[in-house]
Amino acid sequence: MQLLFLGTLALFVGVTVAVPAQEKRVHHKPDLSDHVHDDAHGYQYDHEAFLGKEEAKTFDQLSPEESKERLGKIVDRIDTDKDGFISHAELHHWIKHRQRRYIEENVDKHWKEYDQNKDGKIGWIEYKNTTYGYYMDAEFDDVDDKASYKAMLTRDERRFKSADRDGDGVATREEFTAFFHPEEFDHMRDIVIQETIEDIDKNGDGKIDLREYIGDMFSPENGENEPDWVTTEKKHFSEFRDMNKDGFLDASEVSHWILPGEVDHADNEARHLIHETDKDNDDKITKNEILANWNMFVGSQATNYGEDLTKRHDEL
Repeated sequence: MQLLFLGTLALFVGVTVAVPAQEKRVHHKPDLSDHVHDDAHGYQYDHEAFLGKEEAKTFDQLSPEESKERLGKIVDRIDTDKDGFISHAELHHWIKHRQRRYIEENVDKHWKEYDQNKDGKIGWIEYKNTTYGYYMDAEFDDVDDKASYKAMLTRDERRFKSADRDGDGVATREEFTAFFHPEEFDHMRDIVIQETIEDIDKNGDGKIDLREYIGDMFSPENGENEPDWVTTEKKHFSEFRDMNKDGFLDASEVSHWILPGEVDHADNEARHLIHETDKDNDDKITKNEILANWNMFVGSQATNYGEDLTKRHDEL
């Protein structure tokens, strides 16, 4: 008999994307848009950043009147403190929310499955019973790889406790999202680093040596020659990853590797939209200011047509 779910490892199947072996451990922040950010040639970048790529396509099919009406409703949602202004923090939070929509949809897909008592929260016991159920009473005695399942349970519980910020043993939707996708939350960084080291550290010394580092990416078969990228990765390990040159990657060095400090594009976009829209220079924007500059935030059939004309003119 197989477990219904293989711990948190199973949670990521729905959002896994094929990546080169040497990149699979690195958590890059996704681009806000596939378009170049150049307001002189249109606002497609801003539309996709503000709405999300799929929703931006929907707005492109609306009339200007419909787009403005829907934008007004969105502004009301962004103004979480209901003070009549959109602050940088509120706009930044909204853009990040739209960009990680695929993550929230993944959480939504599993939510009912784990929320057994339908109280709008998921307790550790609910998650544990749903995931490991039958085997809990038997201490995994009927499982071939008993040690692996026990280790998986321990790992899940540790991650759940880190995500459960108030320590009440029950996860809100935000906390459960942090449990599902810890790489998206700053307070879960240590868990991501610890789990990565545990995955790669085969000799259990709490560090990653060169053999373990390469072995996580490439295992030669039948005298297979080493690809060029493996040689490059060995060089990266010694010259860049191993910052203190002791031959190992410790937790700090693993952090720099898998969670690189990158530009917060959502923060930059929030500042850009406020700068372009804030006519009275008070560093916050009103609903009227946004609607007066609506075509920067959302598209419509009219703005789409205008941008097409601009492109054709440039091509000529």
